[in-house]
Amino acid sequence: MGKVYVIVSGKGGTGKTTSTINLGAALVKFKDDVTIVDANLTTPNLSLYLGAPIVPVSLAHVLQKKANIEDAIYEHHSGMKVVPSSLSLKDLKKINYGLLADTLKSLRKLSNHVILDSAAGLGDEAIAPMSVADEVIVVVNPNILSVTDALKTIKIAEELNKKIRGVIITRVTYDKSEMSIQSIQEMLEVPILGVIPEDKAVHQSLSKRCPVIHSHPRSQASRAYMDVAAKIVGKKRKKGFFEKFLRSLGLR
Repeated sequence: MGKVYVIVSGKGGTGKTTSTINLGAALVKFKDDVTIVDANLTTPNLSLYLGAPIVPVSLAHVLQKKANIEDAIYEHHSGMKVVPSSLSLKDLKKINYGLLADTLKSLRKLSNHVILDSAAGLGDEAIAPMSVADEVIVVVNPNILSVTDALKTIKIAEELNKKIRGVIITRVTYDKSEMSIQSIQEMLEVPILGVIPEDKAVHQSLSKRCPVIHSHPRSQASRAYMDVAAKIVGKKRKKGFFEKFLRSLGLR
């Protein structure tokens, strides 16, 4: 049976969807079967990011009992499976979040890893995916507002008795105005899964509708996401010669 992770953030714009896509693509690189799910039903972005904004069957249809989950699974060229949500407002009617748990039972049988991209914030739409996941991964930016919102999210997850797998800190520039990695960890009191630098390759990959793992495999962001995936599967990422050389000089 596969494990279900939910990617959450206390506010929008942190890089939650980007992290969902690239973590999924990175896990596939470790030869695991992966399904990513757009559980953000009101403002879905997963299919937009991957270049397929309109699909005949979506998660919304499954939660309306209009379709089976197997009909809402699409194969991405990266090798991961994708369950998108609908961009149509009419598909938001009569959605039963209670069916999400049963839906995930089916997905667990199909993949080693199921990753839910949840809605931002602390409302019911964000809490519903969190309540049915096995582990919670929090995405945060290195500023006090984002970290404070992340802390609230972590407290809610703990009240739901959910395991916090860790935090992914995104859009890091290492500017002096940013919170340090150590300060973020001390404030949140959970493990840091990875640090994703601000990288123009991520923006370029979005314009190509492709995970940065594939569009720019040697970029800093790509290597950072591979490191996160390696931690999740308990393996070490193989580092290239140039990266090893930079590390020997203390530059990485």
